[in-house]
This record gives sequence, structure tokens and C-alpha cells, in this order.
Amino acid sequence: MHREGGELLEDVPRAALRTGHGLVGAANELVEMRLALHARVLVDRHVASVLSEPEEGLWLASRDARTWRWLSVVQPRTRDEWTGWMRQALEAAEAGTEIPFVTIRQEAIVGSTRFLALRPEHRSLEIGWTWLHPSAWGTGANAEAKLLQLRYAFDTLGCRRVELKTDALNERARAALEGIGATFEGIHRKHMLVRDGESRDSAWYSILDDEWPAARAHLERRLAAT
Repeated sequence: MHREGGELLEDVPRAALRTGHGLVGAANELVEMRLALHARVLVDRHVASVLSEPEEGLWLASRDARTWRWLSVVQPRTRDEWTGWMRQALEAAEAGTEIPFVTIRQEAIVGSTRFLALRPEHRSLEIGWTWLHPSAWGTGANAEAKLLQLRYAFDTLGCRRVELKTDALNERARAALEGIGATFEGIHRKHMLVRDGESRDSAWYSILDDEWPAARAHLERRLAAT
């Protein structure tokens, strides 16, 4: 186990996944996943509570402009703008279209990530909206968060495909995606208008269910070695 490790816990309220679209079983059950390495990815039992204590930690973690350089929206600079960003995430969770997570390292909130583009009819979803404070870059926090999310997607939800995308110019993110074992699928040119109308080409990656055992073993070896 990692020398800085402690119990790592992920609580995912299945009700937040909206069981109507069939990715999971009975509502209101909690899933626990434990690992003693770098980070914790957490969805609180009551999603609305993200508006209280975790919101302050997320606000503080989001203050570095480098965190937002490659996200598709302009950095929320005021508390009102931040509250609007948080509310969008929570409304998507309530609607069952996205599942937001808080990423915690050494008991401090360092960022966030989500499940989105839920397609139960194809047993597929996307991991995205991932951001970390620069202090957590290179610590293994992102790799472990991805391991937990991928493990839940494949081993619990039974996904056939998990996809990830990033700005084609974001070399750090692309290296991180390749580092977790994702396969590069190509570039969607002029895919999005982001931030204040900036044109973005998106680089797409994926991991498939038959690739997952090798990707999981790779991630576990990588984390154990850090």
C-alpha cells in the first residue's frame, strides 16, 4: 500500500443514477469501494449537501486559472458565478443525466469529475468535466480517481464502453489519458465552440470492456509503484 495511504471510500447513491435508464439496479442502495492509495472520489449520500461544506472546498480548489485553461467554460471568478456552475452540476445530477464527484486527496478537496453522456441502451458512458488543482497534478490522484470510476463503470454498471475526450491541444490531458490505457480514436475537427467562442478540436479516447482487465492491471501496477 502507498506510504501516504489511508482508507479510501467512494459512496455512490444509486438513486442519483436514475435507475429508469437501466444502468444500475435498485434505487437508494449505496456502493462502497475501498482502496488505500492517493485519492478519494466521493458522491455524498445527499447530493444537495454539495452546496454546503464541499462547495467551499471546491471553490478554494478551483481558484487557480491553470485548472480552467482547457475546460469548455470560462473560470467562474465570483461566488455568484461559482454557485451557478455548481447548480448546473447538481441539476444535471437531479435530472439523472450526469453524476458529479468530488475528488479528495489527503482529506482535502482537490477537484471534481463526472459521469456524463449516459447511454444505457448501448451500455456506454463518458468520464469528463475532470479538473484538479495544480497541487494534485502528478500525485496519482487523477489516475486513482479514473481507476475507481472505470471499475464502477465496468464491474458494477456493466458498461461495454467508457469514453473520454479533451481539447486536442491539451497535451497534459492527452498524455494522462494514454497513461491510463485509453485508446486514441481520432480528432473531431471544429467539434465545439468553447469559453468565449473559441473553436475547439476534440481528441477522443475510449476503453472497452474487453480491454478493461489489462487497463485495470496497468493502473493498479502504476499506483502501487508510486
